[in-house]
Amino acid sequence: MPFQHPKEIGYDYVIERYVTRKDSEHPRYRELKSGRVLRPGWQHAERFVRQLIDDAATISDSELEALLGYEWRSRFTAAWLIGVGRRATFRERIGDLLLASEFCFSGGAYCFALARFGTHADAEILTAYLDRYLPRTDLRYDQPAALGALLHLDARLGTHHAARFTEPDGLWDQWVQALDHLRDHPGYRPQERRHLANRQCDFAHGWTRP
Repeated sequence: MPFQHPKEIGYDYVIERYVTRKDSEHPRYRELKSGRVLRPGWQHAERFVRQLIDDAATISDSELEALLGYEWRSRFTAAWLIGVGRRATFRERIGDLLLASEFCFSGGAYCFALARFGTHADAEILTAYLDRYLPRTDLRYDQPAALGALLHLDARLGTHHAARFTEPDGLWDQWVQALDHLRDHPGYRPQERRHLANRQCDFAHGWTRP
């Protein structure tokens, strides 16, 4: 499907309303990407989270599709809204976008959404992604986010999908060792990837709409 600006299909307002939040000094996509909302002490967290919850509950499926059909910022934000709202009807769409890996950055949000859905079907999508992209040691896409989300789901579901990737000298080790800037970086240990996915999901589990 070709990329379309939402205005081309009658949704010219969705970028400013959901992605950049023109009325806010803190663009939503930027704050979500930075992970600042997960860190304690951010003075804008309460308002930011309240607005995110409200939008996740009220955004329409057609508005989400308009965002998912455009560039990385809109896809990234849409996936977060889908994950926060647990809009599992978007599972197949999110899975297709993750496997296609058309844009940088947005894949981490797809992985968050799949982790939030929390089912075996989501684990299968993440496994398929890692099967496709971990052997590509020349590429750094969203392998870390996918592994973290899969480890999170394994713990939740009592499964072991990630075990064959994380065994010593397995595909994960080979991928990390092939990329100089990741080698020996503590943030790319499997337990650290799972910890980040846990933080995202645990934080989201604690959100409630007033």
